[in-house]
Amino acid sequence: MVVGLAVWELLLPGCSSLKEKRQVVKGLKDRLHARFNVSAAETDHQDAHGRAQLAACVVSSDRKHAVQVLQSADRLVEEEGRARILDAYTTFH
Repeated sequence: MVVGLAVWELLLPGCSSLKEKRQVVKGLKDRLHARFNVSAAETDHQDAHGRAQLAACVVSSDRKHAVQVLQSADRLVEEEGRARILDAYTTFH
């Protein structure tokens, strides 16, 4: 069994309220779950308008599959026009 975790530190320059931020973050979480069947959550900066930390986790019997899923998830986050990745990392256990 392989557990993969991807974490993104995001800058949300267009968000001037927590409501706007929640729309961006919720949209990313929902798309990540729908497209890649990963668990996704906002894991830090919940009270900051312009920042978010988003994490996605996948469990697989095959490491190659887990890597592919998280690489695809990374591309989805990169393509989000309302968020910019400040930092990112991926780990496997």
